[in-house]
Amino acid sequence: METQILAKQRFELISWALDERLRRLLAASEAKVIGRGGVSQISKITGISRVTIHAGLKELDARDAESTEDLPVGKTRRQGGGRKKVTETSPEILKLLKDIVEPSTRGDPESPLLWTAKSLRTLASELAMLGYKISHETIGSLLEKIGYSLQANSKVLEGSKHPDRNQQFEFINNNAQEVQLSNNPVISVDTKKKELVGMYKNVGKTYRPKGNPEEVKVYDFVDEELGKANPYGVYDIGSNLGFVSVGTDHDTAVFAVDTIRRWWNTMGKERYPEASELMITADGGGSNGSRVRLWKLELQKFANEIGFPVRVSHFPPGTSKWNKIEHKMFSYISMNWRGRPLVTHEVIVNLIANTTTNSGLQINAELNRNTYPTGIKVSDLEFESINIKRNEFHGEWKVSFR
Repeated sequence: METQILAKQRFELISWALDERLRRLLAASEAKVIGRGGVSQISKITGISRVTIHAGLKELDARDAESTEDLPVGKTRRQGGGRKKVTETSPEILKLLKDIVEPSTRGDPESPLLWTAKSLRTLASELAMLGYKISHETIGSLLEKIGYSLQANSKVLEGSKHPDRNQQFEFINNNAQEVQLSNNPVISVDTKKKELVGMYKNVGKTYRPKGNPEEVKVYDFVDEELGKANPYGVYDIGSNLGFVSVGTDHDTAVFAVDTIRRWWNTMGKERYPEASELMITADGGGSNGSRVRLWKLELQKFANEIGFPVRVSHFPPGTSKWNKIEHKMFSYISMNWRGRPLVTHEVIVNLIANTTTNSGLQINAELNRNTYPTGIKVSDLEFESINIKRNEFHGEWKVSFR
């Protein structure tokens, strides 16, 4: 007992000066002096693992036998020493982990959506059942490595009330894969939140000289001259490319389809010169809503212009956050301009166009000063002229224009 107390006191007195190797060797030397049971005793009083102490004993024995060379200067372990990364010992672990959190039945239009609501400890338990003992901390690092993040439960439950929700997502997923395999474009479209233009507070923080914050207006009354900005976006799912038209007038169905037209003329037809159809995924409401007659009429005009079918799949009610453009493009735009007043429409366009990600996202942005009147009615005669084909399963969500 006295030997253990003395060993503990020695460690406490000198531990601040020990690097990894010296801690290992000092622990091993104390264990060797104690003799039988020394490894367990030293491990208990120092917190150093038995494996590490045994490694130190091997170094001491090898040194005594003069069968080893000193470590290079500045090194605390030999080349190749230390625990191997789990991705090295089990290279299949990333794919296996991805399969476990695969969210295709939770509303991803193309898979994977890269959101998961399973806790890290739950994932650790599932992997343990498959024979992989990995800490939940390591799993968190692996998920981040493959692009996943843990989302709040409220977002997972969004839209779950509709009984055919998953079936619609599976339909979108299968159709998106089918269209992409034919080298045709699949795009996700939506309107980003309208933004006040001028010296107004923008959420978030940005670096500035200490004590010198950007001064903005106290009240958020719309500037009659600058007005608002209506960013409508098109996200090319297969190419990770985006297009945003920043409108200065109203967000209408004509504006929405006009943005899709501009995307096709400036980016789409060059990237897909042999395209034979276009698939669009969109929310069920807003200017591109599933019940908006003007949206359908304008899409018919667009299909006539490009000369091939336009297939539209709307998300079920209450599931707008599953729209690909939301988390693959709009979220990064918001991060890029956080804490910056959107003083002019030109500033907004530049901030959008300069939004990039490590995964290679690139966005073309333009200012659209055209006027888009509201209140346009589509007569029954005009609506009957649309060459629309509805799918048997929820035809209000899935239509084609030919």
